Amino acid sequence: MTESHAETNAADARLIDRFIERVWSEDGLAERTLEAYRRDLSQLSRWLEARGHGLATATREDISAYHGSQPVSVRSMARRQSAFRRFYAHLARDEGAREDPTLLMQRPKMPRGLPKALAEREIEALIVAPDSATPLGQRDRAMLELMYSSGLRVSELVDLPLAGLNPRQGVLRVTGKGGKDRLVPVGEEALAHVERYLAEARPLLAKGHGQPLALFLTRRGDAMTRQQFWTLVKRYAMQVGIPAKRVSPHVLRHSFATHLLNHGADLRALQMLLGHSALSTTQIYTLVAKEGLKRLHAQHHPRG
Repeated sequence: MTESHAETNAADARLIDRFIERVWSEDGLAERTLEAYRRDLSQLSRWLEARGHGLATATREDISAYHGSQPVSVRSMARRQSAFRRFYAHLARDEGAREDPTLLMQRPKMPRGLPKALAEREIEALIVAPDSATPLGQRDRAMLELMYSSGLRVSELVDLPLAGLNPRQGVLRVTGKGGKDRLVPVGEEALAHVERYLAEARPLLAKGHGQPLALFLTRRGDAMTRQQFWTLVKRYAMQVGIPAKRVSPHVLRHSFATHLLNHGADLRALQMLLGHSALSTTQIYTLVAKEGLKRLHAQHHPRG
């Protein structure tokens, strides 16, 4: 029993225990998250008790006053609110008609982090890492080339149907978020590796599995999952000396966008390529490009 838990009144302690047990069993939350939730709820319980209330009887005004009296960072506030929302949602579910005091609680605005991007030389090393003398290596090289060439989301890449590629026109028909289709150009280098995969590797992977519809197949002849592609990206990254924590399939998409902007691409065109519904989503990449230019200036300018 933690110190914060020991100081909590018995009735609230039982409610917190029941909640922690439930979110652990139902949601599989990490131990650190569970401890943070317990700490947040125990602190709220003690604050309420000093004012003659308990967790089960807290009102919307109580929760609002608690937030006002306990200033924390935006990130800590977001975690605290997550704990409270989950707790009172479970309590409302258990007790039926009980009003949830967190329903109208305003969520804090989290600072937006810059997308991570690899350097162009790192991307090159990663893409050429697969052994193209093997069917699986040809597939992996084609997938890496295509993802970086066209800026696809990982779900768009693994869900690509064979019929989605038009090699004669050098374009892909991609189904993105919300079921929206878009046409995406494929670079010559990527197209060459995809066509080699289609001619040499895919027939071997599809053999004995009927006529699979997916463009990229596993050794079992079915479509690759996002997790499988994530695993192979990490493996190739480690193979070429890029720390695994810096790499994910989405980093290839970030790198595609950042490198295009660095080479003078138009923001509206980039928005269409990425399939963003709002230009504001695409504009975050201009910050990445600016950060890169600032580092370059500081490194090489005599007065940098």
